[in-house]
Amino acid sequence: MQKLLGRFYVTGVFWYKFSHFGVSILPQGAWNLIVPVFTGFFFVSLIRIRRAIASNLEAVLGPCGWMQTQRRIFRTMWEFGWCLLERAESMSGARHVTFSIDGEEIWNEMTGCDSGFITLTAHIGNWEAGARVPSSKSERTVHLVREQEIDPRAQEFIRALIEEKSQDIKFKVHFAAGGDPSLGAELLNAVRDGNIVALQGDRPRSGGRTELVNLFGRPVDLPVGPAVLARVAGVPLMPIFVFRKGRLWSRIVIRDLIKVDRSCNREADVSAALRKVATNLEWAIREHPHQWFCFRELWPQSPPR
Repeated sequence: MQKLLGRFYVTGVFWYKFSHFGVSILPQGAWNLIVPVFTGFFFVSLIRIRRAIASNLEAVLGPCGWMQTQRRIFRTMWEFGWCLLERAESMSGARHVTFSIDGEEIWNEMTGCDSGFITLTAHIGNWEAGARVPSSKSERTVHLVREQEIDPRAQEFIRALIEEKSQDIKFKVHFAAGGDPSLGAELLNAVRDGNIVALQGDRPRSGGRTELVNLFGRPVDLPVGPAVLARVAGVPLMPIFVFRKGRLWSRIVIRDLIKVDRSCNREADVSAALRKVATNLEWAIREHPHQWFCFRELWPQSPPR
């Protein structure tokens, strides 16, 4: 289907351009109809993604009947649609999201010193704002690391949007390929120069190194990259999560810093940090499970009951 549909495939550049073009010409009220229509369309057509959402949420919310499962899936797609729209509105300048920030004192403490640090978020809510909003109060460059897009045209479109439209923040966007040592070296230099590196910690990149950690009592592979980078650079990880609370309104939560030990046992240091990462991920997902946008099955077969 990807080869057949090309740019019109669900991850193709058409959908990114469509949303960003639409917010520039359509009145705000029109989206109250458009978002439900497209949510319904993708709910019917994306069978594999429906199955992934249902499987992942079963680990968080527990088993349920068929009808309740469909409600969970639809609500997750509904939240995703509104988050995509509000990201497009914000990036295009058509409208801006209002944010409240919990834990801002942690951010001020870190930006008050000369060293760089690493923000760690997940694919939850308006996650890209986790680096954008607090960073607007800092003169530091933010190195935002994203997964590579399937459609190269979509990747370049996103890069241009983030770097060209974020005039209030110095952004450099990296599209990571698993196992790329040059990216690790570049991010390490960025942190040592006093800048901010923004990473996602809830799912590994293709080809990237992982370690099994328990999430909701089930084993899952988490990327080791954030913990390894923090350990080598000697800086903490700052968990940041962004929850959509209403129309053009989100809440940013900055959690306690994760300090990665630097003992003679590198593997033990990284493993301990990843367990703390998993604890933060569990907290964030439980806060708003329908804003956890993980669209691949983490546990394809449910454990026996």
